[in-house]
Amino acid sequence: MTAHTTPAGPAAGPRAARRRLIRELLLVAGFFTVYKAGRLLSTDRTGEAFRNADRIRDAERFLHLPGEGAVQRLLLHGDVLVTTANTYYAAVHFPATALFLIWLYVRRPAHYLWTRRVLAVLTGAALVLHLAYPLAPPRMIPATGLIDTGQVYGPTVYRAAPDADTLANQFAAMPSLHFGWALMLAIGVIAATRRGGKAGMGEVGGGKRSRLRMLWLLHPLVTLLVIVGTANHYWLDAIVAAALLGIALLVVPRPRATERNGAATATVTGPRTEIGAGAGTDADGGDEGAVPGLPRRKDTAETVGAGK
Repeated sequence: MTAHTTPAGPAAGPRAARRRLIRELLLVAGFFTVYKAGRLLSTDRTGEAFRNADRIRDAERFLHLPGEGAVQRLLLHGDVLVTTANTYYAAVHFPATALFLIWLYVRRPAHYLWTRRVLAVLTGAALVLHLAYPLAPPRMIPATGLIDTGQVYGPTVYRAAPDADTLANQFAAMPSLHFGWALMLAIGVIAATRRGGKAGMGEVGGGKRSRLRMLWLLHPLVTLLVIVGTANHYWLDAIVAAALLGIALLVVPRPRATERNGAATATVTGPRTEIGAGAGTDADGGDEGAVPGLPRRKDTAETVGAGK
């Protein structure tokens, strides 16, 4: 058997990387557009949304969950605190998730694919629930005694009249994607920084295990207090989001050990061996979404089958 090493052309790697990047951007943008368009289909189901709100409040009392008002009273101790909570709700959700995905795409390709798929399953399941179970948030229910902190103190991402809001479906409270995405962000960072690789996003000492990465769990915890304290969600909205995320994590396979470690892999395909440095393959066996390593020169003594 005769085999040899043929390095890819210098432009092949960058061209492939650009194609993958464009494909990922189009995929994420398309999925997000479908989600936003789909959830607006239930904006006119006002009566059903308020009836479901009564059912959720009854369920929370049956389960002996604490009232959302306990958290809001803490926020209302100062204007700065409640304004900060409103800002966190309005400005952190999408940018934090986007930065997280960008970091994974560049530094942990295999974990990026895993996270993207988990978020897609979670968001798709949430869209089904948003359409099947429209729910008015607690800030709209006078019986809760809660105020709409966004409207009163600002900033807010919603219009005062839900029926006139063409940018957001204010009756899509169940489940809370604010909490679901925040929880996945924390889980994803912790998983991606578990071992190996360079330091970044909570990883200390490049490849060393660090308990500091567990501090990323503060993000979903703060998000939970914010969405409840601002009266945008019930406790059950977050509980259902966590349950759906758990199902998504069970359904979507995690990266293989070699991918998690970021080890260089060599794939022999016929007469050519391609060397990839730290660019994990996807769970389906391909290299979709991976950031390719630069071609490396090989010593002639390393050439497969040289002189044989």
